[in-house]
Amino acid sequence: MTRVRVASYSISLDGFGAGVDQSLQNPLGVHGPDLHGWFFGTRTFQHMVLGKQDGSGSDGLDEDFAQRGFRNVGAWILGRNMFGPVRGPWPDDSWKGWWGEEPPYHVPVFVLTHHAREPLAMKGGTVFHFVTGGIHEALQRAREAAGGQDVRIGGGVHTIRQYLQEKLIDEMHLAVSPVLLGAGENLFQGLDLRKLGYRCVSSAASEKATHVVIAREGT
Repeated sequence: MTRVRVASYSISLDGFGAGVDQSLQNPLGVHGPDLHGWFFGTRTFQHMVLGKQDGSGSDGLDEDFAQRGFRNVGAWILGRNMFGPVRGPWPDDSWKGWWGEEPPYHVPVFVLTHHAREPLAMKGGTVFHFVTGGIHEALQRAREAAGGQDVRIGGGVHTIRQYLQEKLIDEMHLAVSPVLLGAGENLFQGLDLRKLGYRCVSSAASEKATHVVIAREGT
């Protein structure tokens, strides 16, 4: 059965999932990379994101969660800002994402946007589809594309919050990094997760993050 889940999503101790002033020079916002120290050293990041084939990277709890995040994923959903820094109407089709010619997804990816664009096929099986009809249309299309596998909501904060508010996320793994951002995009502000039916079902800590799994009741 297809589940809708968030995985390996890093937040600060004060609840921010991204820093301020995202740009081409700061794709994660100012101080945003500080959130992901637990992930950068894992074998999963070294292999799937950096493309290293030499087996480099760490094992352990952080790697377990990083690797689990990519398991059984048949489609992704991303907010427009996760795809790139371009705002407003697409000036052309030259921007193809942050990841080079072979993004780490290798499955269909549905990008939420207000501005239409033709699908973009990339090396390694990733195809970006640009959805102008909102979160429900994106989820319907992602479910169909996933073929019974899971749909992973990749972010950013605004996108995750929309799916949480509609009670559409079944499971959410958060990696709480021991840093304070002070400003940025706050994942929890104004959300009553308990009232929405979410509960913490497990937690475990490594040296670089506390891994928390939150699930919706009945899933």
